[in-house]
Amino acid sequence: MKLIIQIPCYNEAETLGIALSALPREVAGFDTVEWLIIDDGSTDATVDVALAHGVDHIVRHPRNQGLARGFMNGLQACLAHGADVIVNTDADNQYQADDIPALTAPILSGKAEMVIGARPIEAIEHFSLTKKFLQKLGSWVVRVASQTDVADAPSGFRALSRDAARQLVVFNDYTYTLETIIQAGQKNMAIVSVPVRVNGDLRPSRLVKSIPSYIQRSIGTIVRVFVIYRPFRFFGTIGIVLFTIGFLIGVRFLFKYFSGDGLGHVQSLILASSLLVIGFHTILIAFVADLLAANRKLLEEIRGKMPDRRDS
Repeated sequence: MKLIIQIPCYNEAETLGIALSALPREVAGFDTVEWLIIDDGSTDATVDVALAHGVDHIVRHPRNQGLARGFMNGLQACLAHGADVIVNTDADNQYQADDIPALTAPILSGKAEMVIGARPIEAIEHFSLTKKFLQKLGSWVVRVASQTDVADAPSGFRALSRDAARQLVVFNDYTYTLETIIQAGQKNMAIVSVPVRVNGDLRPSRLVKSIPSYIQRSIGTIVRVFVIYRPFRFFGTIGIVLFTIGFLIGVRFLFKYFSGDGLGHVQSLILASSLLVIGFHTILIAFVADLLAANRKLLEEIRGKMPDRRDS
């Protein structure tokens, strides 16, 4: 059994050494433990630090492609190098590496295909109240969309079985955390959460450049998650709401019209007609989007059933 621990990196020379020094070379249940970093177009000495600390594999991007792309390319490289289990962690040493055995244990025992490390969000002092709220909101959205019970969906500290890693595809360019859990839930993978500990803050978050930016990106991610993975519910709900409002306004107009006061409410008729048409077309879009989602699922299933290739 081979475990590969991957770390996406972008200009992490100052903190990567600390994170690597804490990583284990032996984990119960595995014959081999290897390290892999994804150099996402770093312009500092990230690669030199990685080599100095004995990293086994390096995936290099000629230019920065973002965390989500780095995560996915790391998974593909880990699979190519024969990983049976993959652990993803951060280069800023946010998570305590001593908890890696706790992440991999449910996979080794056959109880899970994906394990998410649940941080003690309320106890993390450098998280603002807004960030804590958004973390909880993101987790709630993921639980609804994936029909799973994940306590800390935005956590990047996670373990995946080989089969689970082969089936994941990330469409979001911003982050992979929410989308991968939703995909796993839709594929009926066994997902569990385990409590993990965190270390002190070594640097500001790269994802949270500012609270307004984080809110904007988080809302965008949440909306996109529902559009991609629950398209019928998303567009259907909007369509039904618009159609219902238009219908009620139309009933009001008819009541006024038959009461002899219709000429003074022509605007209501126009608004009702517009809402009814828009609502009806949005409901039609819900059906089309649902068909597209079904095709996407079929393509993902085909991809997951392709022959498994391991690095010789």
